Amino acid sequence: MKEISVVLVGIGGYGNKYVEYILREGREKGVRISGVVDPYPQNSRFYDELRSLNVPMYSTLEEFYSHHTADLAIISSPIHYHCEQTCTAVRNGSHVLCEKPAAATVKEVKKMIECREKYRKIVAIGYQWSYNPAVLKLKEDILAGKFGKPVLFKTLVLWPRDTAYYRRNSWAGKLKVNNRWVLDSVAGNATAHFLHNMLFLLGEKMEESAYPESMVAELYRANDIESFDTCALKMTVRKIPVLFFATHAVKERKGPVFEYRFEKARVICNYPEYPESEENLLVVYEDGRKEIYGPTDHGSMRKLWVVVDAARGRKEFICTLESAMAHTIAINGAHVSMKEIQDFPTELKRVEGEPPMIWVEGLKEAMERAYEEEKIFSELNLPWAKRGEEVKLENFEGLEGEITC
Repeated sequence: MKEISVVLVGIGGYGNKYVEYILREGREKGVRISGVVDPYPQNSRFYDELRSLNVPMYSTLEEFYSHHTADLAIISSPIHYHCEQTCTAVRNGSHVLCEKPAAATVKEVKKMIECREKYRKIVAIGYQWSYNPAVLKLKEDILAGKFGKPVLFKTLVLWPRDTAYYRRNSWAGKLKVNNRWVLDSVAGNATAHFLHNMLFLLGEKMEESAYPESMVAELYRANDIESFDTCALKMTVRKIPVLFFATHAVKERKGPVFEYRFEKARVICNYPEYPESEENLLVVYEDGRKEIYGPTDHGSMRKLWVVVDAARGRKEFICTLESAMAHTIAINGAHVSMKEIQDFPTELKRVEGEPPMIWVEGLKEAMERAYEEEKIFSELNLPWAKRGEEVKLENFEGLEGEITC
């Protein structure tokens, strides 16, 4: 088994997980950490252990490559560095596993594709549901026509976040940092997996996602942030309606709840009337038959070992830049559809706890109703609702702005 040398780019936040798994299982799986890139490595839970192992640490990726090489770069840095660091890594001979989203803008993802092709390296994106065995088996059966044609896809995610969530780093909840697009939001980051998964399952080949053809977005915020903490997205994808509802501005956690509706069956998850759908992909056929496809493990690190094997030259399935770009198109399209994010009315906002959490009275019920009735908020005639413009997304180039990679 060929040893794979890895440079870890970003070891705080989510990057801690990669450090943890490689330290725990790397020797057995033939993986060695050849260096760390992070301007603040001391913020990692594993800083002392890495120091004790004499792992070299650098502030920039360029510094690392001036002294070392690596078979694989694992990029867990802020979103606005993904494009630049991916391109730097492939230019220096490394394959890449980059955390989701691939980048903030469509143009950046296209630049990453251009670099990958020029230097003939693997670039995988860490949407872990696209590496999940149950999801992949489900997609195989969708492509085989087992459930008939898709009719409607919808997802609901209520994930409360307190104000400390937005203070955890310098880019949380931001649209831009130093004139670079970040587009951090409930849909752009925290619940991105579930939006991407609908587009991935609608792709016409295993490695492809379907790109949205049109978008109407409603974007809102309760927190004092630049971006949005609540959204209702209404898309057309392969001529079918795709709905996505997500928020951080509620008290109670729920979801992801979803239904992927086909001519002959429904694929559901976390439906109380179907206990076997809790954290599982469950198919319910028209005749009442049920089939469990397996768990949706949101915390899985299977992607890490799949990409390590791909770096060894094995033919492994990975989430490609082209697949990940479907999500980037959707997020860019949402911001074009609703250029001005709406503030929830002050009289509906509530503040509780320590650190404080800001939540919106009646929002949970509004989102559940929107999901059930398959309408966005403005179609429910809610007094605070404002509809974005319909945006056509075919041949969409995304948001304008500086490309730094």
